[in-house]
Amino acid sequence: MSEFQSNNPWFGVSMALVGVIVGYGVAMSNGMTAAPAAAPAAAVPNPVAAQPTPQAAPNPSVDNIPEITKADHVRGNLKADITVIEYSDFECPFCQRHHATMTQVLEEYSDDVNWVYRHYPLGFHPNAKPSAEGSECAGELGGNDKFWEFADLVFQNGADAAKLEGYAIQVGLDGAKFKSCLDSGKFGSLVDDQLAAGTAAGVRGTPGTFVYNNKTKKGEYVSGAQPFSAFKTAIDGMLGS
Repeated sequence: MSEFQSNNPWFGVSMALVGVIVGYGVAMSNGMTAAPAAAPAAAVPNPVAAQPTPQAAPNPSVDNIPEITKADHVRGNLKADITVIEYSDFECPFCQRHHATMTQVLEEYSDDVNWVYRHYPLGFHPNAKPSAEGSECAGELGGNDKFWEFADLVFQNGADAAKLEGYAIQVGLDGAKFKSCLDSGKFGSLVDDQLAAGTAAGVRGTPGTFVYNNKTKKGEYVSGAQPFSAFKTAIDGMLGS
């Protein structure tokens, strides 16, 4: 290291910013919106004490995913051999593309695969969490089918907090009841809990998808908006075809 590098406190800041940019580029190349990294701290020329080593993020694992309950929204055959569990963000452009891929998966595998949608709203998407809460209100007011109709419409027309009531009306729900539910914030903690659970399972961006075999209890993680062929390979392998 040159004398300039060792004595210039801004050199460390520059290198940290380069690292953040490179990391973001890798996530984008994988078709995934990455959760934001912590902002780099200003370099201290003469630190008083060594900083603790940060803990490594857990590798994605189906062993850490909360089991499916009645609170989950499931599309497809409830008794399917394979379950695809997606952690997603309504405002994420990669999730929008991925939503169409998951629809294709269900069409291709019909009775063999079902799809579970869980929330993972990223902090820099201001419309993501309101849309997530709105989808839960749609589910409460109209059942599982209305949840999915509402989700389809948000991905089709765009996540916009100002348009959520209109979306609810479009899928046949009572606009006033929907607005009352959304304004109450009653599903805020559920959305937060699903995001936290996804992080604990190793999800670090959206979409993050686990393909799980309900018979063998084994699974595979698929990161980002991968093409249909990636899911076909994973599913066929689990089905033994």
